[in-house]
Amino acid sequence: MSAPLAGKTMFISGASRGIGLAIALRAARDGANVCLVAKTAEPHPKLPGTIYTAAEEIEGAGGQALPIVGDVRDEDSVAGAVAACVERFGGIDLCVNNASAIALTGTLDLPMKRYDLMQDINTRGTFLVSKACAPHLIDSDNGHILTLSPPLNLDPQWFKHHVAYTIAKYGMSMCTLGMAEEFREQGVGVNSLWPRTIIATAAVQNLLGGDESMAKSRRPEIMADAAHAIFARPARETTGNFFIDDEVLAEAGITDLSGYRYGDAKEEDLALDLFL
Repeated sequence: MSAPLAGKTMFISGASRGIGLAIALRAARDGANVCLVAKTAEPHPKLPGTIYTAAEEIEGAGGQALPIVGDVRDEDSVAGAVAACVERFGGIDLCVNNASAIALTGTLDLPMKRYDLMQDINTRGTFLVSKACAPHLIDSDNGHILTLSPPLNLDPQWFKHHVAYTIAKYGMSMCTLGMAEEFREQGVGVNSLWPRTIIATAAVQNLLGGDESMAKSRRPEIMADAAHAIFARPARETTGNFFIDDEVLAEAGITDLSGYRYGDAKEEDLALDLFL
């Protein structure tokens, strides 16, 4: 079996659970090194896993893991995490901006503290992590930045109910748009990836509809397999794209997606994700 990420080093934010952990585990099955940065050092009462349990899973899957307790909002924390990753593994080939905060709240009901949190983690965190990793990605023979953010679309329907969250997620996508051109000549592939349907994560369980929504979702592994397929492509020829998970898999020859369903819902009954 092909293992295009064997020996590659991934730096990923927020990978203690959910989609981020699934992406890390898929890389680990190739034999990749994974530096995972997250704040969850101690078990959370409402969320599964910690950065250390994630590292154990990554190593159990066949990769090498370096868990780093860090905060993507803090410049020194990110710089230290990148330095530790490079010291341990000699470089960085793959940068994944997965850390994100969500609040689907209208303007009048959103506390500014929550607004600032989304801007700081989503847009600023993506910019900061990408900036810190970029010099090492330029040195890689196939450096990729992949950000989990949606295609840019200025249709007002995506703004009217949660303008602050949309600004924060679109800020991540704008990092993709700009950095893809900025680093094109250096051969770094900069892309975004977004799911067609909602994904069975703690956010869906706790914030976006609970069991009913989970039953209409797909498992995080669909995003992991799509990310893996993107990383396997030549970075110099793969940049500036806003990929959708099922389209990436279709291009890779995978059209039967039934195995990714989380519940018993039929394909046509799965719930579309936001921004699509």
